[in-house]
Amino acid sequence: MVTDIEAIRTYFAKLGLEPEVADIYLALYSYGPQTISELSRNSKVERTRIYRLIDHLMASNLIEVESHYKRGIIKAAPIANLRILINEKEQELKSLQDDLELIEQALARNSLSTPSTRVQFYRGTEGIRQLTWNKLRANGGLIGCAYRITDDAAGNNFMYKWAREFEARGLHKKLLINDDYVASWNARKPQGKRIGGHVYNYIDPSVFKITNICDVYNDVTTFFQRKDNEIFGIEIYNQDIADMHRQFFQMLWAKSKPETRF
Repeated sequence: MVTDIEAIRTYFAKLGLEPEVADIYLALYSYGPQTISELSRNSKVERTRIYRLIDHLMASNLIEVESHYKRGIIKAAPIANLRILINEKEQELKSLQDDLELIEQALARNSLSTPSTRVQFYRGTEGIRQLTWNKLRANGGLIGCAYRITDDAAGNNFMYKWAREFEARGLHKKLLINDDYVASWNARKPQGKRIGGHVYNYIDPSVFKITNICDVYNDVTTFFQRKDNEIFGIEIYNQDIADMHRQFFQMLWAKSKPETRF
């Protein structure tokens, strides 16, 4: 069961006020006007912390400070004063809402995306893992080409989980590979089995030189590469681009042959 104190602290937190602010206000409300020393003892908040919070408390209209002979007395302001803070928050929110359209226009002017195209960039291991996991959204089939196994960028453990999920979803993929891919497979997975649903075909570099990893699914075309210790990738959401790469892939697939070296 939530106590009154917990409820008050939670409410203050929703207003962006720190927990000590609620403790100080509760101590003032319960014990009446106090000196800093008394307030520290009753609120269990350190004196130095109270000194730092006084301006914030006054700005929030939660306390009033009266000057007495050689000391200041702090007292709680009416809790209804929180309405002032709430009104300020409402004004800030309205201002943010009013400015949102301007921000959207500014982003649109500086974006590579259009109503029919969206471009997403990825960097580093976590970025490539996200790009790779997104491929599980495919509606059935994927096509692609690769110059090395994705494990080199995303890690063996991640790719093991990805492969199991790929198989569980009943997906399938045609993949064009080269000699470097076979070498990377044998180096990282000497006893590893092929991913279910995958068909691997070898294409001679004199026909087509593979220099990155590219996949196409749904309306998405993805590329990523690991070069000079930098990992980067890109997703292009555009149906026409995806369809064009599918046509290009089919021409290359006709010139490839099944890979049997792993």
